[in-house]
Amino acid sequence: MPRRSSFRFKTLSVKQQMVLTWWVKSSPVRHADGIVCDGAIRSGKTISMSLSFAMWAMENFDGKNFALCGKTVGSARRNIVLPLKAMLYSRGYHVKEKLTENLVTVRRGDRENYFYIFGGKDESSAGLIQGLTLGGVLFDEVALMPRSFVKQATARCSEEGSKFWFNCNPEGPRHWFYEEWIKGARDRNVLYLHFMMTDNLSLSAEMRARYERLYKGVFYDRYIRGLWVVAEGIVYTMFDPKKHVVPNPTHPVPAEFERYYISCDYGTVNPSSFGLWGLNEGKWYRVREYYWDSKEEGQQRTDEEHYKALVELADGLPPGSIEKVIVDPSAASFIECIARHGVFYVDGADNAVVDGIREVATHLNLGDIFFCDCCEDCIREFGLYRWDEKAKEDRPLKVDDHAMDDVRYFVRAAFKEEDFGFEFYN
Repeated sequence: MPRRSSFRFKTLSVKQQMVLTWWVKSSPVRHADGIVCDGAIRSGKTISMSLSFAMWAMENFDGKNFALCGKTVGSARRNIVLPLKAMLYSRGYHVKEKLTENLVTVRRGDRENYFYIFGGKDESSAGLIQGLTLGGVLFDEVALMPRSFVKQATARCSEEGSKFWFNCNPEGPRHWFYEEWIKGARDRNVLYLHFMMTDNLSLSAEMRARYERLYKGVFYDRYIRGLWVVAEGIVYTMFDPKKHVVPNPTHPVPAEFERYYISCDYGTVNPSSFGLWGLNEGKWYRVREYYWDSKEEGQQRTDEEHYKALVELADGLPPGSIEKVIVDPSAASFIECIARHGVFYVDGADNAVVDGIREVATHLNLGDIFFCDCCEDCIREFGLYRWDEKAKEDRPLKVDDHAMDDVRYFVRAAFKEEDFGFEFYN
């Protein structure tokens, strides 16, 4: 007997119903080669597309291979596989997942198909999917994947009747996916649907307002309004000194802060920026900083001299109170220097730039991070940090960005495993 599940859809919107039925025999668009859904976060794209993809595959194929693709295998499992298993169980399907093989086997009656899970995080990912013959492929968060991976995966769809399924939140208007698959939807014979949060009828007005408060500037236009717009002007438009800058504690001690991190952006010719962070009642505070600009100071510093400044940054704190020192991953010699001294636990930072910027913006809006007024260089850079408006893809200008980099490293590390009770994307 199939495993039972309590999963139940609430009322489906018109667009969700279109996603679920576009391929059925009575549909006027059933001959399309695929479907593209873009638009706002939390608009119901992924959940309706995942179920529709699986039901289409089970209705039209037997003994065939399919691909479920996310930015990473972990995000694909979280965003697609877990809710899909619950939905399929509730509809009488047998589902078996082999974690070591990244494989989900779905069976109903005498039909059985195989759904492989892939991550398309960078150019090297294209090689992972080579060799498979697919009946169809589902791309979740496709705008975050490299073109080479998507091109390789679609090329594997050589079974008769195979189709492509894409969903994403908007990026910039010069993004390759927007240019090729959305603007070119008619030429590629794919159905295009644009979603807003109001297309998710299970999302209350209160929750919509909550998401709207999370974003400002370009991220608001993309994730709330669902627009493919250029990132331009100041990066952190939501940063407000009246809100985010607080008086400096004279002597930060463990009684005031529960945990401590230090984040480091390391430079030789370029400035080095380190920040000491303390957690108090669920809020993180940048309580001290070290900023060394060799051009401004007229001399470069060695790894050992920077390490001495790191030690001074933690002055007055009991040994072992610094939980982690997070360092620019390209600064191999400085990471080795810290590790050699054996005083601090050091870890390479996650250097995903745009993802990190988005997370910093989110936590500024949530009121999770604050900056003591002694951190003058960091506060100064918030007012100068700008998008590169000439770039084809989202990226900030490589000026006035050193404290901004170490803030980004900190946020990605400190909030990596936090659970806010709701998803930010999709």
